[in-house]
Amino acid sequence: MSIGYACLTIGVPDTSFKTCRKANATEEKLEELIRFNLQSLENIIDYNIRNQIKLFRISSDIIPFGSSPVNTLVWWELFESQFEQMGRKIRDSGMRVSMHPGQYTVLNSPDEEIVARAVEDLVYHTRFLDSLGVGSEHKIVLHIGGVYKEKERAMQRFIERYQTLSDAIKKRLVIENDDRSYTVSEVLAISQATGAPVIYDNLHNAINTSDITKDDAYWIELTRKTWKPEDGNQKIHYSQQSPMSRIGAHTKTIALDPFMDFYHNVSREDLDIMLEVKDKNLSAVKCIMATTQQPHINLLERMESL
Repeated sequence: MSIGYACLTIGVPDTSFKTCRKANATEEKLEELIRFNLQSLENIIDYNIRNQIKLFRISSDIIPFGSSPVNTLVWWELFESQFEQMGRKIRDSGMRVSMHPGQYTVLNSPDEEIVARAVEDLVYHTRFLDSLGVGSEHKIVLHIGGVYKEKERAMQRFIERYQTLSDAIKKRLVIENDDRSYTVSEVLAISQATGAPVIYDNLHNAINTSDITKDDAYWIELTRKTWKPEDGNQKIHYSQQSPMSRIGAHTKTIALDPFMDFYHNVSREDLDIMLEVKDKNLSAVKCIMATTQQPHINLLERMESL
């Protein structure tokens, strides 16, 4: 089992990312930003290796305007040697990376222009992971999209659009339940029609569930069956509701007691847990230490809460 975090680090030097306004996105500026961002990513990879973090989500913003015609650079060739170097570090360390396009990457929209942009975004994410030379177990996570007042038709549109994607995209794409529109049961139905593996998100299911009598272990076991050997370990998302915040807001840090209850209930060697939490790598290190039976982590947790 691997435990990891998403996109950014807290308290680690030289790991920030930069972007620019569209009006300033000249080829020279974009090349400068990409070089800076790739170096930051390599610094994060090095940090993860030092701290034995084997699960990491790469920010979609690492290549500014990566799926936009604004960026005309052939960046995957321009920075080929750095991609090869980072990919080697990822493979040699046994790290697993992923990417997660944002809310505007919507395959099931009735608007064909939105769909075309979504496909271009998936092409960009696929090209980035392919440039690292990593296998099909390194995934792109996608939500189903909108309901558009006709959920069954919207689900069918997703299935139809999925079938038109390239094999390169399909081998990386996994689909996730969300906290507003599509329950894990509905995502499982789409998986059955497409063959796409399902990412189970515990907080999304707590907010938007199709069966309150079923616990996390039940859904994790059901979604496990959608993962094929070439997809690698089953991967899930774990987060905790931030008190006194909007529904679905993630906590600043992972509270160990509920996490350990969850962990002991679902733990398997072939299950990877991506933490979605505001303190990023700090919670990842804390949870890794806690699950490797280092008792002093409980003292650190108490000190943090003071």
